[in-house]
Amino acid sequence: MSRVTKLLHTRYRVNDLERTVKFYRDVLGLEEIKRHKSPRGSELVFLKTPGSEELVEITCFPGSGPVQVQPDLTHLAFEVDNLEAFAQHLSKHGLKFSDGPTTSSSGTTFAFIDAPEGYEIELIEKKPGSH
Repeated sequence: MSRVTKLLHTRYRVNDLERTVKFYRDVLGLEEIKRHKSPRGSELVFLKTPGSEELVEITCFPGSGPVQVQPDLTHLAFEVDNLEAFAQHLSKHGLKFSDGPTTSSSGTTFAFIDAPEGYEIELIEKKPGSH
């Protein structure tokens, strides 16, 4: 049986590449892995969290027209050690949670922030001892 073997990356198209890359790098702490221009003319930046193999691809392709992010269509979820500490980190960047924090019945706590262009980011603090 033929099937996929690994998630490699998720792509988000944006209007302002540098503003968005700065957010993912400076606010979320992702590392820029590579950057290049595609044969179609897209500007591509690949980012990665320290604890994951999967990449986030941020791309700007003005030839496709302006990006219009639909509310509640998609989001990225990242694990954090401590949401309270992360909230303090966000405030240093002039940002705050757009929703939450909320604690689920399992004890996991989550909150959301809005990335530039309107993409939603979920931040998850797992209950100690959970996987």
